[in-house]
Amino acid sequence: MIIQQISVFVENRPGTLAEVLGVLKEHAINLRALSVADTADFGILRMIVNDPAKVEVILRGAGYAVKATPVLTMTVADTPGGLLEKMESLSAAGINVEYVYAFAATSANEARVVIKVDNLERAARIVNGETAATSADAATGDVPGFYW
Repeated sequence: MIIQQISVFVENRPGTLAEVLGVLKEHAINLRALSVADTADFGILRMIVNDPAKVEVILRGAGYAVKATPVLTMTVADTPGGLLEKMESLSAAGINVEYVYAFAATSANEARVVIKVDNLERAARIVNGETAATSADAATGDVPGFYW
């Protein structure tokens, strides 16, 4: 499923994460997934929330640099190799995975992940059962190698 992710660019200092989370709490925003990537001075807070359009407006109003990005979510078997199967399918189709992080679980048998890829619509079709061999741009039979 393709959904909107909210990315917030924040200063890398004590209390910044709590400040952003406090703004979200004040507006009754529920977090479903969260990832933080950092550098020495700044960080990127990536979130899946219950109302991304509202969150974008709220955080901009609070002075944060915010970007909405479409990402792919999918369930994987909560077993060793569950994620590997999906990643191999995407790799065989020549789709580059830019980043991945965990999502709130819905059951004891499944895990959820969020992935940012270079070809979102095609990746969505592949994780829903289309094989690389049946896709139009794989007609040549070329299978690119892994990107990671």
